Amino acid sequence: MSAKPVPPRPAPRLYLATPVVDDAAALAAVLPDVLARADVAAVLLRLAEADPRTLLSRIKTLAPVVQASGAALLLDGHADLVARGGADGAHLNGIDALQEALPGLKPDRIAGVGGLQTRHDAMLAGETGVDYVLFGEPDSRSQRPSPEAIAERLNWWAELFEPPCVGYAATRDEAGEFAAAGADFILVGDFIWADQAGAAAALSDAGGAIRQGYAATSGHHHAGQG
Repeated sequence: MSAKPVPPRPAPRLYLATPVVDDAAALAAVLPDVLARADVAAVLLRLAEADPRTLLSRIKTLAPVVQASGAALLLDGHADLVARGGADGAHLNGIDALQEALPGLKPDRIAGVGGLQTRHDAMLAGETGVDYVLFGEPDSRSQRPSPEAIAERLNWWAELFEPPCVGYAATRDEAGEFAAAGADFILVGDFIWADQAGAAAALSDAGGAIRQGYAATSGHHHAGQG
């Protein structure tokens, strides 16, 4: 009896980080057009510092806009505001923040984690029931691993572990590279909003790079299995 063949992994999807938001209405005005231009699974809402009431107001302004597009809205931190703001989950930075937030988020809402400095950290996160792990984002000093190191980490995770992995892409080329490496989602942000062609065009372009990277290696991660 031959082993059951493993289906090819699905194409990676986009995960869009917002600029740091203090004017939610301005972002709400442009988001529908941006999100319509690509297959966006989720939006990471990065909030400028403010009092809780102001933060909640921003979340409540943007959550329906994002969710109407079919994407989930995750807060960058602020796990305590997820339910009250109508968001779908939170992204936490580091194992300690994740473990603190998990009881309030699970099982109804999404909990993702980044800030994983070592493979051991990533494995610890994976064992918590986290919904995804993120590799490659800048640290507090704006330092990040090389694209090659990020791709290697994504490939390692995709081969061995069940929870989805997200690659933080700082450029269009990285988006394609990380799609080829095995990422389930590609997180894009600053370079999308800074593009002179506009965020909608830049996001569409990033989606194209992801499809190209995936097509070049689809099925690669399961070659030799079965």
